Amino acid sequence: MTAELHMLTGAYALDAVSDVDRAEFERHLGECPACGQEVAELRATGARLAVATAVDPPPLLKVSVLAEVARTRQLPPRVPVVRRLSRAKTWQVRFALLGAAAAAAVAVVFGVARTPAPVDSVLSAPDASAIQAVGEGHATLVVSRSRHQAVLLASDLPALDPGHVYQVWLIGSGGARSAGLMSTEKSQRMLVADLPADVDRIGITVEPAGGSDGPTTPAVTRISLA
Repeated sequence: MTAELHMLTGAYALDAVSDVDRAEFERHLGECPACGQEVAELRATGARLAVATAVDPPPLLKVSVLAEVARTRQLPPRVPVVRRLSRAKTWQVRFALLGAAAAAAVAVVFGVARTPAPVDSVLSAPDASAIQAVGEGHATLVVSRSRHQAVLLASDLPALDPGHVYQVWLIGSGGARSAGLMSTEKSQRMLVADLPADVDRIGITVEPAGGSDGPTTPAVTRISLA
């Protein structure tokens, strides 16, 4: 039995042993300095390998996973699925971010996910909430009224010709004002915008290249903040 326990150093260092084997091996460690030293060396080697191969995940990883969590049910619904999500509590938004970190860990060992500062500011806000859009493609809006900002992530929107772009509009009692143009070069498009207090709707329209002063076509994607 002792000879077999000596062979468990690698598995133990990687936490790949059963509870029974772990308890028996830890008793063995108290009597075998050689195994204790080997476990320590294996763990140090694993840490060095992880640091040497670590890379930064794509900047949109957190928001992308948050969008997937927002529109993916884990269990079949018992009632008809509504398009608009319930307001997410702070812990729910943070849980989605933990899911993003877990997804990153699958791709890279000990990688650290990073997003632009304004995006992190919205996602970490105590009142952050996620709302799913209706219309073409998939779009999720993360809103923080306390930060007066919102992050919009859109994907799978139909491709446009070079003469047109997608433009985002903030709509409220003051009318429609442009929040900016969405990139046409990526399958996933992100936009961070200031959010005036009167805004209760957001729309995405197709506009001529360079954008318009006001919407010229019906919104292809709509989000209600009310």
